[in-house]
Amino acid sequence: MCGIVGYIGYREAFPIVIKGLKRLEYRGYDSAGLMLFDGSNLKVCKTKGKVTDLEELCSTHITPNGTIGMGHTRWATHGVPNDVNSHPHVSNSGNLVIIHNGIIENYEPLKKELINRGYVFHSDTDTEVLVNLIEDVQKKDNLKLGKAVQIALNQVVGAYAICVFDKQKPNEIIVARLGSPLAIGVGENEYFIASDASPFIEYTSNAIYLEDEEMAIVRMNKSLKIRKIKDDSLVDPYVQELQMNLEQIEKGGFDHFMLKEIFEQPNVIKDTYRGRLHANTGLIQMAGIEDNIEKFLNADRILIVACGTSWHAGLVAEYIIEEFTRIPVEVEYASEFRYRNPIINKGDVVIAISQSGETADTLAAIKLAKERGAFVFGVCNVVGSSISRETHAGAYTHAGPEIGVASTKAFTTQITVLTMIALRIAKAKGTLSTSDFHRYLQELELIPEKVVEALQTNEKAKEIAATFKDSHNCLYLGRGYNFPVALEGALKLKEISYIHAEGYPAAEMKHGPIALIDEHMPVVVIAPKLGHYDKVVSNIQEIKSRSGKIIAIVTKGDTQVRDLADYVIEIPETADALSPLITTIPLQLLSYYIAVMRDCNVDQPRNLAKSVTVE
Repeated sequence: MCGIVGYIGYREAFPIVIKGLKRLEYRGYDSAGLMLFDGSNLKVCKTKGKVTDLEELCSTHITPNGTIGMGHTRWATHGVPNDVNSHPHVSNSGNLVIIHNGIIENYEPLKKELINRGYVFHSDTDTEVLVNLIEDVQKKDNLKLGKAVQIALNQVVGAYAICVFDKQKPNEIIVARLGSPLAIGVGENEYFIASDASPFIEYTSNAIYLEDEEMAIVRMNKSLKIRKIKDDSLVDPYVQELQMNLEQIEKGGFDHFMLKEIFEQPNVIKDTYRGRLHANTGLIQMAGIEDNIEKFLNADRILIVACGTSWHAGLVAEYIIEEFTRIPVEVEYASEFRYRNPIINKGDVVIAISQSGETADTLAAIKLAKERGAFVFGVCNVVGSSISRETHAGAYTHAGPEIGVASTKAFTTQITVLTMIALRIAKAKGTLSTSDFHRYLQELELIPEKVVEALQTNEKAKEIAATFKDSHNCLYLGRGYNFPVALEGALKLKEISYIHAEGYPAAEMKHGPIALIDEHMPVVVIAPKLGHYDKVVSNIQEIKSRSGKIIAIVTKGDTQVRDLADYVIEIPETADALSPLITTIPLQLLSYYIAVMRDCNVDQPRNLAKSVTVE
């Protein structure tokens, strides 16, 4: 889940690498480091802490010049976050330098063998083992660096995106990937290397995304060569035009990326259904569905695999798809799916959801489903990502880059796509009446302006946050479509404020959690007018009788819950099935302001990273 950056060309590398690391810091931020080569001297600088700490250290410890450079921002797997375990790592000879995103699972036996050969290790990382393995292979047969990297990678088990540099051949960088993303920006007489395209979007709009088990030799002033790691065969590079711009990855006047992304939701929901949803003519057109509609119509069941917030979106989709299409749906944690020998049949459709399109557990679930004959459909946000390539078909959300580690706009755009899928299948199956189908289309088209209205609860959320910022625990309750929203609201609070929170179906409160309720326990209840309103009112009364502090999310104009709750946030009315797109907004705002008031790092919460590319 680390971020890597590289540059080789005619510009000064240091500012490109530093700026790139800052943009990739959402991928990991417990330590950072870089390497520069100025034509004769190899300079390595690394430290525990954030990229700003690295930048300050470099200003006093090295001369930051050179037109070749590599950088790394770390989310620790092997070895605690400290200066020594930070990347880059240098081989025993001092000639080879490596940065690595991923995990080498068989590093221990490799390390023992290298120690027997006389190698000395200074860090606790698997990456230092890899760079010395490459050096050992290189020395034994006097190989070129590219060939040595290829042979070494055929001996390792795990996942990686790597950049390797040899100061004895200072006109090239070797890159390779398996299971971890790697993009190469193609400029005029220069190349950029990164975990995603954000570090180089102002320099070039052309990028090559390496596929699994591919490596590239990136040479100064020459065209790059891509080869298969296993058989050394050449691969024709496929250059894509980038689908993002610089403005999308800047804060735009907001204090944090998370707040910016919360407020972007009206536009990105509209972007996600634009060209697909035609309420006036009663059509939904999605190429990935149209081309495979029979797969869905004939499905024995739909399996949804995802992790984290995407799993919560999948739970919402379970309610919607079953209600609209009458196809059975199961939602699985991707991290558990392949380890429990799941039953997968050829008549099954598997929907894989991931913001980044690089989630390791979800990719593993996709591969298993494909092996067993299921049709696999991807829902992700990043064009060219691994999931978009591994699935049989799919649909992109159009959330734009999501930099804040705690996902917000990805959640609502995923629900938007999944709702359109459900509606399109229902129309084809005839499981929704024509009037209901048109009503949902029209209501979905109105969601962006209703999200704008929901965002006007910003000041109310801030006021409530000030009251509960010092709480130690919190319960979130919802029923029906809004039970997954309760889970998501609790996750947001945990992620960014470090307050323990749990989400439950409201009726399940009586089966255990009610024991926790007292005058110190805030309980967030999602209680829109439609759905199971009367039942939720009864649950609120149970909380009230035990002195719990009730924060209620209610439909505008509600009076019954208002009389019971201690704090009320009003939202506009919408169809019950679409309510998660609205009810989640005040919960995002509440979590955000509580975290800010607790002086937490909202965009980079501790121990987390945006894209989980290791198991």
